[in-house]
Amino acid sequence: MHISKRDGIVAWKAWLVRLLAIVLALLVDAIIIFAVVRLNPIDVYASMFNGAFGTEKKIWFLVRDLMILSCIGIGLAPAFKMRFWNIGAEGQMLVGGIMTAFWMINFAGKVPTWLLFVLMIVSALIAGGVWGFLPGLFKAIWNTNETLFTLMMNYIAIQLTSFFVAKWENPPGSNSVGVINRMGDVKNVGWIGNMFSKGYNADYGWVAAIVLVLAVAMFIYLNYSKQGYEIAVVGDSENTARYAGIRVRNVYMRTMAISGAICGFAGFLAVSAVSHTISTSTAGGRGFTAIIVAWLAKMNPFVMILISALLTFMDKGASQIASDFGLNEYVSQIVSGVILFFILGSEFFLNYRIQFAKAKK
Repeated sequence: MHISKRDGIVAWKAWLVRLLAIVLALLVDAIIIFAVVRLNPIDVYASMFNGAFGTEKKIWFLVRDLMILSCIGIGLAPAFKMRFWNIGAEGQMLVGGIMTAFWMINFAGKVPTWLLFVLMIVSALIAGGVWGFLPGLFKAIWNTNETLFTLMMNYIAIQLTSFFVAKWENPPGSNSVGVINRMGDVKNVGWIGNMFSKGYNADYGWVAAIVLVLAVAMFIYLNYSKQGYEIAVVGDSENTARYAGIRVRNVYMRTMAISGAICGFAGFLAVSAVSHTISTSTAGGRGFTAIIVAWLAKMNPFVMILISALLTFMDKGASQIASDFGLNEYVSQIVSGVILFFILGSEFFLNYRIQFAKAKK
């Protein structure tokens, strides 16, 4: 048996391999489900589907979570295409959320609503951009390890969030901020859907529209702009980029500022349109899940939305399984984990081909 790297694979064949991986994962899951908990796999899969699409509210929650996850993946795309391993999306998202909450708490009702949103968005972009720019700066000047640097920045952001939660806690002594602008004269001020109409579907509809526009913009930026070309060249070879006259240091700093800014914008969406509060769990591990999204999608923003939809569906389905059948969360996560394992494993067959030597006499 001989393993060799593929030069490329036709798109429809790649998707066929991924689809086959999901089918095989469902078969393996069916065996595990019956062997471990003695349940009918069909009933379990129906429960997963109901957890994601059972009601209109569940569908909107699915849209909400997949779009937030997609936004973070889009933010990671330029950094990953440059082979700069930005593991700091969690922190970049948190600092964006902190700035969003700051304006909502201190300036709701004191400035016009449209100006409040401008301040929230701009400050979230700047905060996330700074959080991304710093690792890019240190990498450009001192060639520091970006993986460790961005990872450590997450912990600083978590501690900053804890500080502001204690500062803004409501009611006092609760160790939480609570829902911001929930009642009174400032009710729903700073909630993104409230600018146009009421209800959760307004919030999540606008989140979906914004992220779709962002996906189109990022696709054009990476594939049809001069800066996108520079990112690709630096990712392939720094020496080639320098030979071509590209200022690699500037590309590092600029790209990481953009990456962090978009992740900071995801923090704005999480606070303004989703939770309407800030806490250390605002990012909820999505910064790390988005790494899988970006990698599987090969930095294609549109494919990221599909991958995010699949991962979000599995997460919602796993929660519903635990609820419907009285299982603990670990059993339901096994089901999701097997599916994810097969999807990740399928990438091997997209990148490599296995050839069997013919028997010789």
